[in-house]
Amino acid sequence: MKIQLSIGLLLVFFFALDSSAQFSDISNLDLETCIETALENNLQLKRSQVNLATQEANLIGNVGQRIPTLSTGGSSGYRWGRSINPVTNLFENNRIGNVNLFANANMTLFAGQQITNSIRQNKVDIEAAQYNVLATENNITLEVINLFINVVFAKEQLKIAENQLGTTKEQLINTTKLVEAGALPLANRLDIQAQNATNELEVINAQNNLRIAKLNLAQAMQIPFREELDVVAPELDPENIIMTERDVDEIFQVALELMPEIRAAELGVESADYGVRVAKAGYYPTLGIGASAFSNYVDQFFLGERMEFGTQIRNNFSNSGNIQLNIPILSNFRNRANVQRARLQKRLSEIQEEESRNILRQDIESAYTNANAARQSFRASEIRVSSLEESFRIAEQRFDAGAINFADYQLAQNNFFNAQADLVTSKYTYIFRVKVLDFYLGNPLKL
Repeated sequence: MKIQLSIGLLLVFFFALDSSAQFSDISNLDLETCIETALENNLQLKRSQVNLATQEANLIGNVGQRIPTLSTGGSSGYRWGRSINPVTNLFENNRIGNVNLFANANMTLFAGQQITNSIRQNKVDIEAAQYNVLATENNITLEVINLFINVVFAKEQLKIAENQLGTTKEQLINTTKLVEAGALPLANRLDIQAQNATNELEVINAQNNLRIAKLNLAQAMQIPFREELDVVAPELDPENIIMTERDVDEIFQVALELMPEIRAAELGVESADYGVRVAKAGYYPTLGIGASAFSNYVDQFFLGERMEFGTQIRNNFSNSGNIQLNIPILSNFRNRANVQRARLQKRLSEIQEEESRNILRQDIESAYTNANAARQSFRASEIRVSSLEESFRIAEQRFDAGAINFADYQLAQNNFFNAQADLVTSKYTYIFRVKVLDFYLGNPLKL
């Protein structure tokens, strides 16, 4: 299999012994731990693994049709009233006790390639199920990376809000001293107090956004959410995150070879083709052989003696062999309906394959456009922050000197901190979008 995506560990066993991972320190989670935990606990992934195991069980069942069936058993009972005595072969009106022993064996010799094509179909289904497991793992990993980045992003936003509040508090202290000294009017202090309250609200909102981001990550890992949950923010330098130079068509061609959902869809068509062959086998004759053995014991006398159990079993032993040929002539249109349904299923599989390709291309087009836009936005935000930082520094000096009013100072402050927030947003958006493109190119997904 051409799977070059090192984005997670394929779980060999399809049930985890513990439904939720236990951590020694959930306040220090790295990305790898979050991904492994999500893969271990995700029910959709477990469902895919169970489906894989089901396909393997189906293969065992169909392979078994090539070998003979063998059954053996026995029965024991009594008869009353008028019946034939198996010993004398005469009608008697006695109670007759009997023990019957038997064995049967059957084997199919020819079934219109139905068994062979069923086995081939099962093998294709198993391979498709394996790719579906990988596709599910990919989706889980991408989701966890996105949610992990959201937590890191929310922490950065909170830091910016707290810095803005700290700056406002410091300015409030200085302004209060100047007002009390009579150097500034009271209105200046009131304006800064209002700004301070606004910044406190922004900190509260940022804290709530961080809590929601952590909650979403915990739910993706399917572990109970606790307030102390936190992540280790990796060193993310956008300068080291290089967007691929390949265009959409090139990325799409690479992804066609790598994405497991595409291979699974292709195998779905192949499986459906075998399904058509299996259905057509209903028109062909079937040929089989069979054999049976039988013996019995009765508790009746013959010529004044009752033969021992072992003696009767040996004396009454019989066996038979047969060959069965079944030629279908009329089947109430059952075979025709089966073939028609199989062909329609193949058509649905072909549509699904085409749909998978279209979705993949659309996803790549969106990811490429978003990554390119995020890169441009990040570059522009860097320049904007650099300019507004200097503007705010000058405005702060002039405000302290009484050269500008509070409204001008507040405008410069808000512009600077808003630019910082926009830079953080564009930074993490750009990083994630580039990682998505790396995913389609088969590069390892890591931060």
